[in-house]
Amino acid sequence: MRPLVRLYARPHTAAALAAALLLGGCAQGGGELGYYWQSVSGHLQLMWAADAMDDWIARPGTPPALRERLRLAQRARQFAVQALHLPDNPSYRRYADLRRSAAVWNVVAAPPYSLQLHTWCFPVLGCVGYRGYFSQAAARAEADRLSAQGLEVDVYGVPAYSTLGTMNWIGGDPLLSTFVHWPEGDFVRLLFHELAHQKVYAEGDTLFNESFATAVGRIGGAQWLRTQASAAARAEAAASDDRREAFRRLTRETRAQLEQIYASKPPPGQDMQALEAMKKEAMQDFRERYAALASTWPAAQRAGYDHWVATANNASFGAQAAYDEWVPAFEALFERSARQWPRFYDAVKALADQTPEQRHAALRALLTPAAKEPPRA
Repeated sequence: MRPLVRLYARPHTAAALAAALLLGGCAQGGGELGYYWQSVSGHLQLMWAADAMDDWIARPGTPPALRERLRLAQRARQFAVQALHLPDNPSYRRYADLRRSAAVWNVVAAPPYSLQLHTWCFPVLGCVGYRGYFSQAAARAEADRLSAQGLEVDVYGVPAYSTLGTMNWIGGDPLLSTFVHWPEGDFVRLLFHELAHQKVYAEGDTLFNESFATAVGRIGGAQWLRTQASAAARAEAAASDDRREAFRRLTRETRAQLEQIYASKPPPGQDMQALEAMKKEAMQDFRERYAALASTWPAAQRAGYDHWVATANNASFGAQAAYDEWVPAFEALFERSARQWPRFYDAVKALADQTPEQRHAALRALLTPAAKEPPRA
């Protein structure tokens, strides 16, 4: 799978919840104990697998490509502190080779005629629209359980996570083999994205948190590419961005179409055949438009997109929205902050301190043309 097709639902329930349980404990009954145990044990195993990047770099057996990428990670980590004013702490200064394709596997679910995600509530995180597992089989079992209840489900691997800085006292979140060899632009964006979660986090507001971190990753990644990267890395990132933005436009349009269809849902007990027909037509139109869009893309670059489109449903569309919805608003806020990172973070923290209704109203206001202009001196 190509990076950034499915980069949603972080910080993960499995990882951040593990941090919460390790720090404060949590007494729950029933089957939840098993879930909490896999969260704690899975996260501890990942932490134990990590060693300092300098140690990896110094080892004779470290592959040259990995050694160079770890050096790049160290430069990007320092850039994050000095240029982007992101936290200067132990996170992402160690590396772990997980020998698997994902850090965790997330489960998302939605009703047949809604993009509103099913939610789970946890300590520290609040209520979120996903549930993370360190075992792919366990994630699929949870998805099967939800599917049996009539929900549409999606299970996807996620390459990195944030524990919101709660584990910095024992080494912090490590850099992982699951994304270390991504193209440079995608790699640094994800690194900045994860660090942004440690800068500002609004409990229980996935849409706000992920849109903010995505905006930081995009803006910070562009700054890195412009000032630190080679011409080849910039060209690679530009081509990838063009594909990604075209895909995002298509999925945004499809989400809007589905939301309009679902808004016409008849009362319970009435015939849903017409609604189902409109839904199927919208999904078919989406897949046909994607096929035309991606027809000129290199095969290696479209594999992840192909899989996403083939399995797309309400759950995957609903989860993706968390990464797109408020990004333009945060980008506008960055401009209104005179492109000064400290001013921007202060403004975001002020939003995070508000109620969800207040902060969402403020973000909507930022999307108006007048609000996108920087304030006059």
